[in-house]
Amino acid sequence: MKPYRVLVVEDHPFQHEYLLNVFSEVGGFKVDTVWDGDEALEHLARHNYDLLLTDLLMPVMDGVQLIQKIAALKKRPALALMSASSRRMLISAGLVAKNLGISVVGLISKPVELNAVMRLKEQMAAYCLNGLTDPALTIEVDPFSIVRAMDNAEIQAWFQPKKSLLNGNILSAEALVRWVHPEAGTLLPKDFLSLLIKQGLEERLLWLMMEQTLQAQRKWRDQGWDIPVSINLPTHLLDNHQLADRLRDYVVAEGGEPRSIVFELMESSTTKELSNYYAGACRLRMMGFGLAQDDFGQGFSSYFNLVSTPFSELKIDRSLVHGCVENENLASALRSLVELSRKLGLTVVAEGVETQAELAFLRRIGCDQAQGFLICGAVSPADFGTLLLEDSSKPSWG
Repeated sequence: MKPYRVLVVEDHPFQHEYLLNVFSEVGGFKVDTVWDGDEALEHLARHNYDLLLTDLLMPVMDGVQLIQKIAALKKRPALALMSASSRRMLISAGLVAKNLGISVVGLISKPVELNAVMRLKEQMAAYCLNGLTDPALTIEVDPFSIVRAMDNAEIQAWFQPKKSLLNGNILSAEALVRWVHPEAGTLLPKDFLSLLIKQGLEERLLWLMMEQTLQAQRKWRDQGWDIPVSINLPTHLLDNHQLADRLRDYVVAEGGEPRSIVFELMESSTTKELSNYYAGACRLRMMGFGLAQDDFGQGFSSYFNLVSTPFSELKIDRSLVHGCVENENLASALRSLVELSRKLGLTVVAEGVETQAELAFLRRIGCDQAQGFLICGAVSPADFGTLLLEDSSKPSWG
């Protein structure tokens, strides 16, 4: 495998030599080092790097300022941050990058240990495996091309398995949108979803995902598999009082069952009237649909929302999962969420699981299910059927 090209930004000479030795011992990296943010930007302008690893506390241009400047670049590497500051400082700086659209693959406390670089290598493998090298940079994404792609069935529902943390079996799936572009290959939501939302196409996307999910479920049932599927539902669509009825009628007309569909209420929006949120949530559950609190830990999610809405499932956001093994604050939060969810009768699903250590921790605290790049990325309906076949022929984790 080709080594990952890494640019390290660090202002201490000893750390240069130390980090070069650690990366060399782990293997699989080709490392360049620079002394400050200005020199880093010069290197990024001349060369393509897979990963930028930067300290936070640096003179002249600190790590946060460097992040803000990197966000303006057309081609950006993945980012890892290191610091002797508190873990909360690292997490906060990481959120700066994530909210600027930069992929963060590691938050490392100093002194940097060998295990941290080994985990960084695992994260880079997951990052590259799922096509996060931004093919959209080579194409023109505009409103007309997105509409055309929806008309031409290039916008598709792919399915990411959710596996039991008890025995490793596939229990359900989440429908995730992909753009199978004729020139650029498979594009991820980050490449086009914001423009789709801006064009007011969210409800059309919901119906497209519903149609393709029900088609996939029919094929899987013909093969002997009854697989519930979660579908993202932008919360503000519940302002339409007829939406729940239309969704039920459509599922029944297509020969499906509401119990096999779980709507994940997305934390990127909320309803104009709070009563519409509760009315829509209640009616969907009364009709037999599952209902999940999506991305718990960010957006509009709250404990009051969790206990006052008739959810059947809790999706723990990846921001709470990443680093849970090293960060006792995150670990405590996850333990509390799992315990509360069990008392509320909710199925708990951890999103964004990317390392074996995270998976083992989630099993220890009694989390029900997990999904993430470590387990499997989203695949086409046909490939998901193959996963089900393979799943039935292998021994369980237990």
